Amino acid sequence: MEHPLENLEERIEYAFKDRSLLVRALTHSSYANECRFEQGDNEQLEFLGDTIIGFAVSEYLLLNHPDFSEGQLSKLRAQLVSSSSLFRSASALQLGRFLRLGKGEEKNGGRNKQAVLVDATEALAAALYLDGGMEAARGFVLRQLEEELGDIRSGRFVSSNYKSSLQEKLQSLREEPPVYSVIDESGPDHRRKFCVRLTIGGEPAAQGQGETKKSAEQDAARQALEKVERQFASGEILNRGNCEFK
Repeated sequence: MEHPLENLEERIEYAFKDRSLLVRALTHSSYANECRFEQGDNEQLEFLGDTIIGFAVSEYLLLNHPDFSEGQLSKLRAQLVSSSSLFRSASALQLGRFLRLGKGEEKNGGRNKQAVLVDATEALAAALYLDGGMEAARGFVLRQLEEELGDIRSGRFVSSNYKSSLQEKLQSLREEPPVYSVIDESGPDHRRKFCVRLTIGGEPAAQGQGETKKSAEQDAARQALEKVERQFASGEILNRGNCEFK
């Protein structure tokens, strides 16, 4: 069920001059197709919004962290604009409550789907840009990522791309790459739970859980990486093939 748009405007701290832009940003293609909505859906706005969010984050990082290397800036930007980051932002905003969905998408839990919410977040950033310029869009993006940006300023921000970090660590130790396998799925379609087993060299290394396959894999990679780093710090890992996961 849709909620009044005024409520969303309060949440994003912006009142649209052209409300049709906001309506379009919240209109999923399923609704536009079923209802023959003349203003169209939010897919083209997603295209623009992706660039706007990337620019706002890049600008912020460059201006506020001039001591970071290009590589550090690139990694931080990639994580801040990732689907998982934007999904957390959309969930905190309760954006799903305001979406216009077709009957089929509504029935399939579209208001809680990561892909739908990420697309709507990008479309909303574009709508803000078209209505109020870069200042409005920038303000929205930075407010939505305020917690993560605060962690970067305080030094608490740690990359959560554990899969890449684990892969790099194992390569440096000349270990075989990790293998991820889904061993269990449960729950309704709109609230699935995945359990993933991670093995290295055929040996079980960790078992992760999450609401998506990717998040479960990241959880498993985090656990395995912590074990590898503990062994490395204690001197247990000296040669190839010495990683043990018990």
